[in-house]
Order: sequence, then C-alpha cells, then structure tokens
Amino acid sequence: MTSGVLDRLARLEAAAPVLAALEGETGVWLVGGAVRDLLLGGAPGDLDLVVEGDAVAVARRAAARLGGEAVVHERFGTATVRGAGTAFDLASARRETYPRPGALPEVQLGATLEDDLARRDFTVNALALRLADGALAGRPGAREDLAAGVLRVLHDASFRDDPTRLVRLARYGGRLGFGVAPGTDALAAAALAGGALETVSGERLGAEVRLVAREPQPAALVALDRLGLGAALLPGFAVDAPLIERAVALCPNDARADLVALGATLRAAPGERLAFPASEAAALRACAALDALLGELAPDPRPSHADTVLGRRPLEAAVLAAAAGCAAARDWLDRGRHLRTAITGDDLLAAGLRGPAVGRALRAARAVLLDGEAPDRASQLAAALEN
Repeated sequence: MTSGVLDRLARLEAAAPVLAALEGETGVWLVGGAVRDLLLGGAPGDLDLVVEGDAVAVARRAAARLGGEAVVHERFGTATVRGAGTAFDLASARRETYPRPGALPEVQLGATLEDDLARRDFTVNALALRLADGALAGRPGAREDLAAGVLRVLHDASFRDDPTRLVRLARYGGRLGFGVAPGTDALAAAALAGGALETVSGERLGAEVRLVAREPQPAALVALDRLGLGAALLPGFAVDAPLIERAVALCPNDARADLVALGATLRAAPGERLAFPASEAAALRACAALDALLGELAPDPRPSHADTVLGRRPLEAAVLAAAAGCAAARDWLDRGRHLRTAITGDDLLAAGLRGPAVGRALRAARAVLLDGEAPDRASQLAAALEN
C-alpha cells in the first residue's frame, strides 16, 4: 500500500521533478495534507517536505542535481530549491512550544519526524510519507481517523495553544466532509467559551476566515456556524445554506464566489478587527446590506433603475440580490451590465455638448437602451441630446 501511495505521488506532474532531485535522500518526508489527500485517492496541491536532519545540506545536493540553486535560510532551517523549471521548499524537522495561549510558537530545530508531526493541528494532517521508499508514518490514530472521516486534535491544549485551529476545524470539515470527534468538539466548545479567540490577533483570524470562504460551500460556512464560532468572529453571522448555494451557482467569473458566499452569512458590516483587505471589506459590507439593497431596487422595476443602483456597488452584492430572488438584479447580472451604447463621448462632443453634459447624456442613452426604448445608434443619440 505504501508503494502505491508513492506511485500516485510520482504520477503527479508537479511531483516528478521533486522526486528526481531528491533521489537517494533517505531523510526526506512528505508531510501533512498532501499525504492525507494521497491516501484519500486525491491529488494534493502543495508538497510540504520535511527533512530529518540538515535540510540545507539536502537542498544544496538537490539543487546540484537540477543544475540550479538553493536559496538558504539558515536561521529557520529552510531552503528553496530552484532549477530545471521547478521549485520546492525543504524544512528541517522542528519542535514547537507556545509561550502563552494564542502566541506564535517558538521553534526548535534538530527534532525528529515524530516531534514534527506532534506540532500538527489534527491527526489526519499528522501523516508522513518517506520519499526514498514509500514508508508511511503518523501520530497514533491518524490512519484510523482518516479512514473513519474524523477530525481530532492531537492533545487537549491544542485550541488553547493556537485558537486559529478552531477556524481550521471548520475549513477541513467543509473541504473533506469529515465529522468531529466528540472529545475535540468538547474542547472546541470550551476554548470558545473561555475566550480563546481573544488571545489571537484579528489579522490571523481574518486570514483563516478568508480561507474558510474559499472552501466548498455551503458546507464550510455551516461548519463555521457550529458552536457559535461564526457569530463570535463576525457580527450578524447566520447561515442560510440554500441562499449560499444559489449565490455561488449564479456567481459570474468576474465576481468573487468566496466573498459572495461569506457575504450571504452577514447581516452587519464585518468591522475592522479581522483586517480584511479594503476591496474585500467593501464587498462584504455591500452584501451585509442586502435588505437595504432589495428595498432600493423594489420601487422601480425598470432595468435602468437597477443599473443605477447596482452599478455603484461591488458586483458581489448584485449576485447576492439575484440569489435572494430579485428579478431586476438577475436581469442586470445576466444582461443589463453587459450592454453598451452605440454612441460614445466623441459623438456628443461632435454634437456640441461639453463638460458634465456629456456624462449626463451618455447616462440617458444607456437608460433608454437598457429599458428597450432605443435599440440603435440614431435613437440613442436622439435620447442623449434630448436630455
């Protein structure tokens, strides 16, 4: 079975040059989620490689085989190997200790693989595959939990040490469809009730929430709602799974499906603590104001009115309004926003308009086009000049 796992890894296009560069290196292990995904029959994304011993020395040998270079970070025991059109990172096995709850860990190099696996978040991520021969290693119960589809922390202080693992519990639950071990569930509830989230910076929590939003939906956000975790992180958080499903299904390529999904859970602005980037925060605020948006659209069914209202908001808000059943928003999303007038500002300048009058005239032409009153250039120009 182990050779089968290694064979699956070798068949991955991204892994083949890595394996070639590390051939004969007996202390290199693939660890974490990549091993989990291979054992589940999937294809991992990132390859997390740990060396029992000197990762820098291994990286230099690998770079030589590729005819490339090793970019070394001696202090951290890590190196990046580049060459032959590929690049990958190697890290020396390490131990971690937490000086206080919620603090970033203190790292000690020179550890064993067992030490390195012990610092992982859940047993299903505490797995390792030796590249030299396909041998599998893992924390006690890791393979059993993977087979059972169960998420379990490695020790009772896990959520206290790093409360971002509470959010990761939802992320992996949504992605893998796994349940949560009863003891882990109890530990998560106790950590949340004890104020564990307050010991972590908003930036770290916000980064984890953004990752949850990128997972399969609505499963990940439903998982975030468990134990009141979503409400503890975001004001007005409430999961309407059918709404999220419709919104994600309607999301066009030029809108962010992750923001649409997360925005569908909000009924209040997300605030500043989670430090969302400005553009993402603006989209979430617009989604959180869904009721007001629907109220603004309701009195006037004309497509031109929807264009005026929705055109000044992030696209994600229009997607959510359409998912909420607003026909005007759906029409604008599918049709209206793509329409372009047959006239331009140059036509209006040639007709003698100047300054702000040009903008007003173009808006008038667009309105009659959207409302089906001016399908051609002549009628649009006439409507613009009458404005």
